Amino acid sequence: MAAAIWASSSSFARALHPLLSRHTSLSPLNCSLHRFKSASCLFFSTSSNKPPKFAVYAQARRALSPKIKGDEMASPADLSFEGPLKIVEYPDPILRAKNKRIGTFDDNLKKLVNEMFDIMYKTDGIGLSAPQVGMNVQLMVFNAAGERGEGEEIVLVNPRVSRYSRRMIPYDEGCLSFPEIYGDVERPDSVKVDAQDINGARFELTLTALPARVFQHEFDHLQGVLFFEKMTDEVLDTIREDLVALEKKFEEKTGLPTPESINTRKIKKAAVGFGKS
Repeated sequence: MAAAIWASSSSFARALHPLLSRHTSLSPLNCSLHRFKSASCLFFSTSSNKPPKFAVYAQARRALSPKIKGDEMASPADLSFEGPLKIVEYPDPILRAKNKRIGTFDDNLKKLVNEMFDIMYKTDGIGLSAPQVGMNVQLMVFNAAGERGEGEEIVLVNPRVSRYSRRMIPYDEGCLSFPEIYGDVERPDSVKVDAQDINGARFELTLTALPARVFQHEFDHLQGVLFFEKMTDEVLDTIREDLVALEKKFEEKTGLPTPESINTRKIKKAAVGFGKS
């Protein structure tokens, strides 16, 4: 999981809207952000609590995105699904499985994207990755307005990161796969991304501030990384009991032992590559 307006002369520019938490301390970096006191977390929005619209800018241009060595391509079976989709919750092993690269851009993919937006809106989310709905493919969608018909719907297929900024920003994040669980996560303030759109066209863009964070949260899901792995030990301790409760819920629902345990697993922070911004 998936925050302001960003625009450029490129056809790949899209509009987003801000949802800022109490930890917002984002200074302008090709953007203009303002604090929104009543928002409690990044990845949820409600119709009764809408933020004002401010501008954040991203520059986009066409670029070639070479296939990463070792990537496995998704088969028709990997992209086969029946609606309505359902949110996959921690600690379901689907959230840790390898996500395959998409090579077919057809009506079925468009249908999957539409279904992902549908459940995202129904669950009050503003960002969603394919593994969160049981599809282990490299696909994410988001709309920071949080409501159909408002803002802009963004689709990124087979995204890659070529550069992270050095500036790290803390933020109170939530995730649809971790209902009602929030915690501070530090992430780079800007990121350079290469991706494909719904028709397979490749493009490159630079996201800053809140849009960069939304992207990074969803991109982590595509790497099998969950947001609590980016938390400090102190922050993690504040949600440990909630994670244990989700593990017990999984066991009761499936009759299977939890595939991972927050109390026995050594947290390994996911590596973040840094380059000059």
